[in-house]
Amino acid sequence: METATMGRVTTEATIESLKDLLAVELGVMTADQVRQITVPDALVDTGATWLSLPTRMIRQLGLKKTGSKRVISSTGLAEADMYGAVKLTIQGRSCTMDVIEVPDTVPVLIGQLPLESLDLVIDPRNRTLTGNPAHGGEHVIELY
Repeated sequence: METATMGRVTTEATIESLKDLLAVELGVMTADQVRQITVPDALVDTGATWLSLPTRMIRQLGLKKTGSKRVISSTGLAEADMYGAVKLTIQGRSCTMDVIEVPDTVPVLIGQLPLESLDLVIDPRNRTLTGNPAHGGEHVIELY
């Protein structure tokens, strides 16, 4: 479910540890052991690029640091840690995404890369997240 307040669009997002999902496929873990988080109010931020998770959620999911990147945010130029990969599900659509760490005071941010991968766009009139109207609302991945 998406909600909007004063121009903000939020959506429910389920985030699962890809490492755990692969362990289930290998038979070394059961499906009920997969670490996952359902966020009822992830902020859809078209000004952001990545899927960004607060530190506490990265720890809950047991994600492994893969490196760091120089980032620009409202506080200026900084370094942010990158973590690999999670399965992100929004509105029944799923993709695999690396994660950028944000402080615990920042909400989960759904940036442009996950939106593109999930073929979702913001409907500015209704302030909701919707399937891309250019594809009839269906989940289509453009290969060109």
